[in-house]
Amino acid sequence: MADYLKPSDKLVTIFGGSGFLGRHIVRAFARRGWRVRVAVRRPDLAHFLTPLGGVGQVQAVQANLRYPESVAAAVVGARIVINASGVKAQSGRQSYEAVHTFGSREIAVAAKAAGAETLIQISGIGADAASRNLYIASKGRGDAAAREAFPEAIVLKPSVVFGPEDEFFNRFAELARLLPVLPVFGGGAVKLQPVYVGDIAQAAVSAIDGAAVAGKDYELGGPEVMTLREAMQRTLTIVERRRGLVGLPMGVSKRLAGLTELASSLSLGLFPSALATTKEQVDLLGTDNMVSVQAITEKRTLEGLGVAAQGFEAIAPTYLVRFRKSGQFEPSRFA
Repeated sequence: MADYLKPSDKLVTIFGGSGFLGRHIVRAFARRGWRVRVAVRRPDLAHFLTPLGGVGQVQAVQANLRYPESVAAAVVGARIVINASGVKAQSGRQSYEAVHTFGSREIAVAAKAAGAETLIQISGIGADAASRNLYIASKGRGDAAAREAFPEAIVLKPSVVFGPEDEFFNRFAELARLLPVLPVFGGGAVKLQPVYVGDIAQAAVSAIDGAAVAGKDYELGGPEVMTLREAMQRTLTIVERRRGLVGLPMGVSKRLAGLTELASSLSLGLFPSALATTKEQVDLLGTDNMVSVQAITEKRTLEGLGVAAQGFEAIAPTYLVRFRKSGQFEPSRFA
């Protein structure tokens, strides 16, 4: 019998389990025989997760990070609690502070009070409470709040995450379909270490299997480092589209991002999402996003967790091929 069909009394609660990364974590734990409770604001929109496990193995429950009572109810009886919640851009009550900082604190407090064995906090490389970037600062404060309430918490910090539903390479490919020339924010020299979303999910499973040291941070990066410009060019090669890449200074990039934010707001969501970005997102491109030498030395990496990182070229073509002008079933031809 497949592992995901075996009954189990092991229960994990995953906050943000319906998101891009969260759904891969749900699948990984279901396949290992865990009962999975997915804590989301709208359980009625999370039914697509049910087939990831056997009958009754994956269950969505309502939980709002702004309401501690719902958070506490979602972790009752859970041996493992995972916080994979997050927002890329602020909207209404879904602010960076509410989700990343306050939410992380409430999840950690609830997990400790419920007697959970392990708390896994999903953060990001470079998270820093002292940063001037609102997104990065809120992530840093969230990590500190989680560690304060649950000292044994394991924090996983990935670099740029890629996979079928990512908002990074998919965006470049969509822009190549819409525009004759692509802007390269910040000049494109920033270095990234893209990591496959499925590898992060496997890292979470390995962490609760004893591969991780309680109370430690783990930096997760893929097998290769590339600049932003290289990442865009490799995307263009996969989707077989010839487009010019125009480097923009950071100041110009931020002003352009501000204009797209304004356009998106005034258009009530009608402005193309592929063209919209935020000043915080652009600001992130001013700092390299790679696994540190210290993390490598101390084996606080994917490899240290026993996960063999999968490369960009092995995964990206499987989902970016849909952006080719001729699709995947015709002879290759550049557009």
